[in-house]
Amino acid sequence: MKFSHIDEAGQARMVDVSAKPVIHRTATAEGKIYCAPETVKLIQDNQIKKGDVLTTANIAGVIGAKQTSTLIPLCHNIGIDQAVLSLEVEEDGVRITAKTVCTDKTGIEMEALTAVSVAALTVYDMCKAVDKKMRIGDIHLVEKTKTPVTVQG
Repeated sequence: MKFSHIDEAGQARMVDVSAKPVIHRTATAEGKIYCAPETVKLIQDNQIKKGDVLTTANIAGVIGAKQTSTLIPLCHNIGIDQAVLSLEVEEDGVRITAKTVCTDKTGIEMEALTAVSVAALTVYDMCKAVDKKMRIGDIHLVEKTKTPVTVQG
């Protein structure tokens, strides 16, 4: 089996996507940061000393999506049309969902996964003074779609 990310010498390489068609793509990823009940209450009541945890993590997730190609060495630099995050406070932590959209030659799932990861790390950073046992986990791709682009004439 031949892998597109490996050259003839067995070295990792960036895949050439120049011949691929432009396609409308979406990806949804999800993850969670587990926190103590006391931390969850502080987040809900906006009482974390560093500021508004949910808003800050949301913005950080969008920035993370936009920076994916600088963080993941073999990711292509694609034009992101949209990155939307949802942070839901649950009794044992914060569930983070990211949906990313692009119209490009290659996928958008790494951007969704990065958005979730950066948002979770931001929650961790903002709450670490009050909760030493937080845990980030369950980060996974929920869905990705591809739809051919029709040219308007």
